[in-house]
Amino acid sequence: NAVAASEVELDVLTGEFHPRRVDIAMDVGQSLNPTLDIGQIEGAFAQGMGWATMEEVVWGSPEYGNWLPPGRFFSNGPGNYKIPGFVDVPTDFRVSLMKGAQNPNTIHSSKAIGEPPFFLGASVFFAVKEA
Repeated sequence: NAVAASEVELDVLTGEFHPRRVDIAMDVGQSLNPTLDIGQIEGAFAQGMGWATMEEVVWGSPEYGNWLPPGRFFSNGPGNYKIPGFVDVPTDFRVSLMKGAQNPNTIHSSKAIGEPPFFLGASVFFAVKEA
């Protein structure tokens, strides 16, 4: 379980945006290594933000000729689309781990960190949409 709130600055003439502040609270159970968990959350958030706001999905069509046949997926990896860089991360990035969220069914009461915060990056997309 997690929640994210994003504040963005949007240039209404160009459509360029920059996330100014992001607050994330995440339930990680009893964290085995809080510093590592926070880093994983920040990385997954940045990846999700790129997926939600920067990725261009390109499928083959007759207009591309023989190099990209119709129905062939082109943007299938980070070599084919823009991924967030260090200038794209929020200026003020706050991650907090929820306290007292025990998980008695796992080792040391820990929970998954890598994948769950990925979709929290969509909060940037919705902040841009509402700006």
